[in-house]
Amino acid sequence: MPDRRTTFSKFIIEDRSRRGLSPDAELTALLNDIQTACKFIASAVSRGALGASDGAALHDVAKDIMRRECAWGGQLCGVLADTDEVPFPMPAGSERGPYLLVFDPLDGSDNIDVNVTVGTIFSVLRAPEGVTNPGAEHFLQPGTSQVAAGFVLYGPTSMLMITLGAGVHGFTLDREIGAYTLTHPDMRIPSETREFAINASNRRFWEPPVRHYVEECIDGETGTRGDNFTMRWVDSLVAEVHRLLVRGGLFIHPRDTSDPAKQGRLHCLYEANPMAMIVEQAGGAASTGRERILDIVPQSLQMRVPAVFGSRTEVERLVRYHESHDRGEELVFETPLFNARSLFRTG
Repeated sequence: MPDRRTTFSKFIIEDRSRRGLSPDAELTALLNDIQTACKFIASAVSRGALGASDGAALHDVAKDIMRRECAWGGQLCGVLADTDEVPFPMPAGSERGPYLLVFDPLDGSDNIDVNVTVGTIFSVLRAPEGVTNPGAEHFLQPGTSQVAAGFVLYGPTSMLMITLGAGVHGFTLDREIGAYTLTHPDMRIPSETREFAINASNRRFWEPPVRHYVEECIDGETGTRGDNFTMRWVDSLVAEVHRLLVRGGLFIHPRDTSDPAKQGRLHCLYEANPMAMIVEQAGGAASTGRERILDIVPQSLQMRVPAVFGSRTEVERLVRYHESHDRGEELVFETPLFNARSLFRTG
Protein backbone atom coordinates (compact mmCIF):
# COMPACT_ATOMS: atom_id res chain seq x y z
CA MET A 1 0.00 0.00 0.00
CA PRO A 2 1.43 3.43 -0.92
CA ASP A 3 2.15 5.85 1.91
CA ARG A 4 0.42 9.18 2.37
CA ARG A 5 3.31 11.12 0.87
CA THR A 6 2.73 9.51 -2.50
CA THR A 7 1.92 11.96 -5.28
CA PHE A 8 -0.67 11.11 -7.90
CA SER A 9 1.99 10.81 -10.61
CA LYS A 10 3.99 8.36 -8.52
CA PHE A 11 0.91 6.39 -7.54
CA ILE A 12 -0.29 5.65 -11.07
CA ILE A 13 3.17 4.41 -12.04
CA GLU A 14 3.58 2.20 -8.97
CA ASP A 15 0.00 0.93 -9.06
CA ARG A 16 0.59 -1.25 -12.10
CA SER A 17 3.72 -2.72 -10.53
CA ARG A 18 1.85 -3.53 -7.31
CA ARG A 19 -0.79 -5.33 -9.36
CA GLY A 20 1.74 -7.26 -11.44
CA LEU A 21 0.86 -5.41 -14.64
CA SER A 22 3.27 -4.22 -17.29
CA PRO A 23 3.80 -0.46 -17.56
CA ASP A 24 1.34 1.54 -19.67
CA ALA A 25 3.10 4.75 -20.55
CA GLU A 26 0.17 6.10 -22.57
CA LEU A 27 -2.36 5.66 -19.76
CA THR A 28 0.08 7.13 -17.25
CA ALA A 29 0.66 10.17 -19.44
CA LEU A 30 -3.07 10.63 -20.07
CA LEU A 31 -3.93 10.55 -16.37
CA ASN A 32 -1.16 13.06 -15.71
CA ASP A 33 -2.62 15.33 -18.39
CA ILE A 34 -6.04 15.03 -16.74
CA GLN A 35 -4.68 15.99 -13.33
CA THR A 36 -2.86 18.96 -14.86
CA ALA A 37 -6.08 20.11 -16.53
CA CYS A 38 -7.90 19.82 -13.22
CA LYS A 39 -5.31 22.01 -11.50
CA PHE A 40 -6.00 24.73 -14.07
CA ILE A 41 -9.76 24.24 -13.62
CA ALA A 42 -9.39 24.42 -9.82
CA SER A 43 -7.61 27.74 -10.23
CA ALA A 44 -10.35 29.07 -12.55
CA VAL A 45 -13.12 27.95 -10.18
CA SER A 46 -11.40 29.51 -7.16
CA ARG A 47 -11.56 32.95 -8.78
CA GLY A 48 -15.35 32.91 -8.68
CA ALA A 49 -16.86 36.20 -9.79
CA LEU A 50 -13.35 37.50 -10.49
CA GLY A 51 -13.14 35.12 -13.45
CA ALA A 52 -15.87 33.70 -15.71
CA SER A 53 -19.16 35.56 -15.52
CA ASP A 54 -21.39 32.61 -14.53
CA GLY A 55 -21.59 28.82 -14.21
CA ALA A 56 -22.28 28.26 -17.90
CA ALA A 57 -19.28 30.34 -18.92
CA LEU A 58 -17.06 28.58 -16.40
CA HIS A 59 -18.30 25.20 -17.70
CA ASP A 60 -17.07 26.18 -21.17
CA VAL A 61 -13.75 27.38 -19.75
CA ALA A 62 -13.28 24.03 -18.00
CA LYS A 63 -14.17 22.13 -21.18
CA ASP A 64 -11.60 24.08 -23.20
CA ILE A 65 -8.93 23.46 -20.55
CA MET A 66 -9.49 19.70 -20.54
CA ARG A 67 -9.38 19.53 -24.33
CA ARG A 68 -6.27 21.68 -24.52
CA GLU A 69 -4.32 19.67 -21.96
CA CYS A 70 -5.31 16.19 -23.16
CA ALA A 71 -5.75 16.33 -26.95
CA TRP A 72 -2.11 16.87 -27.92
CA GLY A 73 -0.37 14.21 -25.86
CA GLY A 74 -0.69 11.35 -28.32
CA GLN A 75 -2.57 9.05 -25.91
CA LEU A 76 -6.06 9.75 -27.27
CA CYS A 77 -7.85 9.22 -30.53
CA GLY A 78 -11.13 10.72 -29.31
CA VAL A 79 -12.49 13.20 -26.74
CA LEU A 80 -16.11 13.75 -25.77
CA ALA A 81 -17.55 16.32 -23.35
CA ASP A 82 -21.02 16.21 -21.84
CA THR A 83 -22.50 18.83 -24.18
CA ASP A 84 -20.93 17.48 -27.39
CA GLU A 85 -23.24 16.13 -30.07
CA VAL A 86 -20.28 14.61 -31.92
CA PRO A 87 -16.73 13.77 -30.76
CA PHE A 88 -14.31 16.68 -30.54
CA PRO A 89 -12.06 16.68 -33.65
CA MET A 90 -8.48 15.90 -32.66
CA PRO A 91 -5.95 18.58 -33.62
CA ALA A 92 -4.54 18.22 -37.12
CA GLY A 93 -1.11 16.65 -37.04
CA SER A 94 -1.45 15.30 -33.49
CA GLU A 95 -0.58 11.70 -32.76
CA ARG A 96 -3.35 9.18 -32.10
CA GLY A 97 -3.36 6.85 -29.13
CA PRO A 98 -5.45 3.88 -27.98
CA TYR A 99 -7.74 5.68 -25.53
CA LEU A 100 -11.01 7.63 -25.51
CA LEU A 101 -11.73 10.30 -22.92
CA VAL A 102 -15.26 11.14 -21.78
CA PHE A 103 -15.79 13.94 -19.27
CA ASP A 104 -18.13 16.38 -17.60
CA PRO A 105 -15.91 19.44 -17.20
CA LEU A 106 -17.86 21.12 -14.40
CA ASP A 107 -20.53 19.08 -12.69
CA GLY A 108 -22.78 21.25 -10.52
CA SER A 109 -22.01 24.43 -12.48
CA ASP A 110 -25.66 25.54 -12.20
CA ASN A 111 -25.07 26.13 -8.49
CA ILE A 112 -21.72 27.85 -8.68
CA ASP A 113 -23.27 31.25 -7.96
CA VAL A 114 -24.08 30.04 -4.41
CA ASN A 115 -20.56 28.64 -3.93
CA VAL A 116 -21.60 24.97 -3.80
CA THR A 117 -18.84 22.41 -4.34
CA VAL A 118 -18.45 21.58 -8.04
CA GLY A 119 -16.15 19.19 -9.85
CA THR A 120 -14.92 17.39 -12.95
CA ILE A 121 -15.93 13.80 -13.77
CA PHE A 122 -13.93 11.70 -16.23
CA SER A 123 -13.94 8.23 -17.76
CA VAL A 124 -11.24 6.53 -19.84
CA LEU A 125 -12.19 3.88 -22.42
CA ARG A 126 -10.19 1.88 -24.94
CA ALA A 127 -10.81 2.70 -28.57
CA PRO A 128 -11.87 -0.31 -30.65
CA GLU A 129 -8.97 -2.05 -32.36
CA GLY A 130 -7.85 -0.20 -35.48
CA VAL A 131 -9.96 2.91 -34.85
CA THR A 132 -8.01 6.17 -35.07
CA ASN A 133 -10.81 8.58 -35.93
CA PRO A 134 -13.73 7.46 -33.74
CA GLY A 135 -17.35 8.34 -34.33
CA ALA A 136 -20.08 8.58 -31.72
CA GLU A 137 -20.78 4.84 -31.95
CA HIS A 138 -17.28 4.00 -30.69
CA PHE A 139 -17.98 5.77 -27.39
CA LEU A 140 -21.17 3.79 -26.72
CA GLN A 141 -19.52 1.21 -24.49
CA PRO A 142 -20.88 -0.26 -21.24
CA GLY A 143 -19.40 0.95 -17.98
CA THR A 144 -17.65 -2.40 -17.55
CA SER A 145 -15.33 -1.34 -20.40
CA GLN A 146 -13.89 1.60 -18.48
CA VAL A 147 -10.14 1.50 -17.93
CA ALA A 148 -10.21 4.25 -15.32
CA ALA A 149 -12.72 6.65 -13.81
CA GLY A 150 -12.50 9.53 -11.41
CA PHE A 151 -13.65 12.91 -10.30
CA VAL A 152 -12.11 16.05 -8.89
CA LEU A 153 -13.77 18.23 -6.25
CA TYR A 154 -13.27 21.97 -6.22
CA GLY A 155 -14.30 22.86 -2.68
CA PRO A 156 -12.51 24.07 0.46
CA THR A 157 -9.73 21.80 -0.78
CA SER A 158 -9.25 20.36 -4.26
CA MET A 159 -9.42 16.55 -4.15
CA LEU A 160 -9.01 13.90 -6.85
CA MET A 161 -10.66 10.46 -6.54
CA ILE A 162 -9.50 7.73 -8.92
CA THR A 163 -10.08 4.06 -9.64
CA LEU A 164 -7.96 2.07 -12.05
CA GLY A 165 -10.01 -1.06 -11.47
CA ALA A 166 -8.50 -2.06 -8.12
CA GLY A 167 -9.97 0.10 -5.38
CA VAL A 168 -10.52 3.83 -4.97
CA HIS A 169 -7.90 6.27 -3.77
CA GLY A 170 -8.20 9.93 -2.85
CA PHE A 171 -5.64 12.70 -3.34
CA THR A 172 -5.60 16.24 -1.98
CA LEU A 173 -3.98 19.10 -3.86
CA ASP A 174 -1.01 20.34 -1.87
CA ARG A 175 -0.74 23.88 -3.18
CA GLU A 176 2.71 24.36 -1.62
CA ILE A 177 4.24 21.77 -3.95
CA GLY A 178 1.58 21.89 -6.68
CA ALA A 179 0.81 18.16 -6.55
CA TYR A 180 -2.14 15.94 -5.73
CA THR A 181 -0.92 13.85 -2.77
CA LEU A 182 -2.43 10.63 -1.44
CA THR A 183 -4.55 11.33 1.64
CA HIS A 184 -7.32 8.72 1.42
CA PRO A 185 -5.91 5.31 0.39
CA ASP A 186 -8.25 2.40 -0.37
CA MET A 187 -11.54 4.16 0.37
CA ARG A 188 -14.45 1.90 1.37
CA ILE A 189 -18.17 2.70 1.54
CA PRO A 190 -19.72 1.25 4.72
CA SER A 191 -22.16 -1.54 3.85
CA GLU A 192 -24.86 -0.09 6.10
CA THR A 193 -25.99 3.49 6.55
CA ARG A 194 -28.59 5.72 8.13
CA GLU A 195 -28.27 8.59 5.66
CA PHE A 196 -29.75 9.16 2.22
CA ALA A 197 -29.79 11.93 -0.38
CA ILE A 198 -32.72 12.69 -2.67
CA ASN A 199 -34.47 15.76 -4.07
CA ALA A 200 -37.66 15.63 -2.02
CA SER A 201 -39.29 18.38 -4.09
CA ASN A 202 -39.83 15.77 -6.83
CA ARG A 203 -41.74 13.39 -4.57
CA ARG A 204 -44.95 13.69 -6.59
CA PHE A 205 -43.10 12.28 -9.63
CA TRP A 206 -41.46 9.30 -7.91
CA GLU A 207 -42.36 5.71 -8.61
CA PRO A 208 -43.99 3.84 -5.70
CA PRO A 209 -40.85 1.87 -4.69
CA VAL A 210 -38.92 5.09 -4.14
CA ARG A 211 -41.78 6.70 -2.21
CA HIS A 212 -42.00 3.62 -0.05
CA TYR A 213 -38.29 3.61 0.72
CA VAL A 214 -38.18 7.32 1.59
CA GLU A 215 -41.34 7.14 3.72
CA GLU A 216 -40.02 4.29 5.84
CA CYS A 217 -36.76 6.19 6.37
CA ILE A 218 -38.62 9.33 7.39
CA ASP A 219 -40.72 7.32 9.87
CA GLY A 220 -37.52 6.77 11.82
CA GLU A 221 -37.28 4.69 14.96
CA THR A 222 -41.07 4.48 15.29
CA GLY A 223 -41.40 2.89 11.84
CA THR A 224 -40.52 -0.49 10.37
CA ARG A 225 -36.81 0.37 10.05
CA GLY A 226 -36.61 1.04 13.77
CA ASP A 227 -33.92 3.67 13.38
CA ASN A 228 -33.60 7.36 12.55
CA PHE A 229 -32.29 8.46 9.16
CA THR A 230 -30.82 11.75 7.99
CA MET A 231 -31.76 13.19 4.59
CA ARG A 232 -29.30 15.23 2.51
CA TRP A 233 -29.39 16.92 -0.88
CA VAL A 234 -26.62 19.08 -2.39
CA ASP A 235 -27.56 18.80 -6.09
CA SER A 236 -23.90 18.34 -6.99
CA LEU A 237 -23.08 14.78 -8.02
CA VAL A 238 -19.39 15.03 -7.14
CA ALA A 239 -20.24 16.26 -3.63
CA GLU A 240 -22.87 13.54 -3.16
CA VAL A 241 -20.57 10.68 -4.23
CA HIS A 242 -17.67 12.07 -2.20
CA ARG A 243 -19.88 11.95 0.89
CA LEU A 244 -20.67 8.30 0.12
CA LEU A 245 -16.96 7.50 -0.03
CA VAL A 246 -16.16 9.29 3.22
CA ARG A 247 -19.06 8.21 5.45
CA GLY A 248 -21.44 6.00 3.50
CA GLY A 249 -25.05 6.62 2.60
CA LEU A 250 -27.40 6.34 -0.32
CA PHE A 251 -27.73 8.71 -3.27
CA ILE A 252 -30.99 8.43 -5.22
CA HIS A 253 -31.69 10.14 -8.53
CA PRO A 254 -34.70 8.02 -9.48
CA ARG A 255 -36.71 7.55 -12.59
CA ASP A 256 -39.79 9.78 -12.38
CA THR A 257 -42.85 10.78 -14.33
CA SER A 258 -42.06 14.48 -14.79
CA ASP A 259 -40.79 13.83 -18.32
CA PRO A 260 -41.96 10.47 -19.74
CA ALA A 261 -39.45 10.78 -22.59
CA LYS A 262 -36.53 10.52 -20.14
CA GLN A 263 -35.69 7.29 -18.35
CA GLY A 264 -33.62 9.20 -15.81
CA ARG A 265 -31.65 12.35 -15.11
CA LEU A 266 -27.96 11.35 -15.06
CA HIS A 267 -25.99 11.11 -18.29
CA CYS A 268 -24.99 7.48 -18.66
CA LEU A 269 -21.59 8.13 -20.26
CA TYR A 270 -20.44 11.24 -18.43
CA GLU A 271 -21.94 10.79 -14.95
CA ALA A 272 -23.52 7.43 -14.15
CA ASN A 273 -20.84 5.13 -15.57
CA PRO A 274 -17.75 6.72 -13.99
CA MET A 275 -19.50 7.21 -10.66
CA ALA A 276 -20.85 3.65 -10.70
CA MET A 277 -17.35 2.29 -11.28
CA ILE A 278 -16.00 4.34 -8.37
CA VAL A 279 -18.82 3.29 -6.04
CA GLU A 280 -18.48 -0.41 -6.87
CA GLN A 281 -14.70 -0.31 -6.52
CA ALA A 282 -15.20 1.18 -3.05
CA GLY A 283 -17.41 -1.75 -2.03
CA GLY A 284 -20.76 -0.13 -2.71
CA ALA A 285 -23.41 -0.84 -5.32
CA ALA A 286 -24.79 1.16 -8.25
CA SER A 287 -28.14 0.40 -9.87
CA THR A 288 -30.95 2.04 -11.79
CA GLY A 289 -33.30 0.30 -9.37
CA ARG A 290 -33.82 -2.42 -11.95
CA GLU A 291 -30.37 -3.22 -13.36
CA ARG A 292 -26.69 -2.73 -12.66
CA ILE A 293 -25.60 0.57 -14.19
CA LEU A 294 -22.26 -0.74 -15.44
CA ASP A 295 -24.00 -3.38 -17.57
CA ILE A 296 -26.01 -0.84 -19.57
CA VAL A 297 -24.97 -0.34 -23.19
CA PRO A 298 -25.60 3.37 -23.97
CA GLN A 299 -27.89 3.91 -26.95
CA SER A 300 -26.86 7.52 -27.56
CA LEU A 301 -24.30 10.06 -26.36
CA GLN A 302 -26.91 11.89 -24.32
CA MET A 303 -28.73 8.85 -22.91
CA ARG A 304 -29.87 9.37 -19.32
CA VAL A 305 -30.51 6.77 -16.63
CA PRO A 306 -31.90 6.63 -13.10
CA ALA A 307 -29.29 6.10 -10.39
CA VAL A 308 -29.13 4.56 -6.94
CA PHE A 309 -25.57 4.69 -5.55
CA GLY A 310 -24.10 3.86 -2.20
CA SER A 311 -24.04 1.42 0.69
CA ARG A 312 -24.71 -2.05 -0.64
CA THR A 313 -27.43 -3.15 1.78
CA GLU A 314 -29.53 -0.05 1.13
CA VAL A 315 -29.14 -0.27 -2.66
CA GLU A 316 -30.19 -3.91 -2.52
CA ARG A 317 -33.23 -3.02 -0.41
CA LEU A 318 -34.42 -0.43 -2.92
CA VAL A 319 -33.80 -2.85 -5.79
CA ARG A 320 -36.01 -5.43 -4.03
CA TYR A 321 -38.77 -2.83 -3.74
CA HIS A 322 -38.59 -2.21 -7.49
CA GLU A 323 -38.72 -5.95 -8.16
CA SER A 324 -41.78 -6.36 -5.94
CA HIS A 325 -43.51 -3.43 -7.59
CA ASP A 326 -42.79 -4.76 -11.09
CA ARG A 327 -44.29 -8.12 -10.08
CA GLY A 328 -47.47 -6.32 -9.08
CA GLU A 329 -46.98 -6.94 -5.36
CA GLU A 330 -47.93 -4.42 -2.71
CA LEU A 331 -45.59 -3.26 0.01
CA VAL A 332 -47.54 -2.54 3.16
CA PHE A 333 -45.93 -1.15 6.26
CA GLU A 334 -47.12 -0.01 9.66
CA THR A 335 -46.67 3.46 11.12
CA PRO A 336 -48.15 4.72 14.38
CA LEU A 337 -49.28 7.92 12.68
CA PHE A 338 -50.95 6.56 9.57
CA ASN A 339 -51.71 2.94 10.52
CA ALA A 340 -51.38 0.31 7.78
CA ARG A 341 -51.08 1.60 4.27
CA SER A 342 -49.61 0.67 0.93
CA LEU A 343 -47.72 3.22 -1.13
CA PHE A 344 -48.18 1.01 -4.17
CA ARG A 345 -51.86 1.91 -4.23
CA THR A 346 -51.07 5.58 -4.78
CA GLY A 347 -50.77 7.06 -8.23
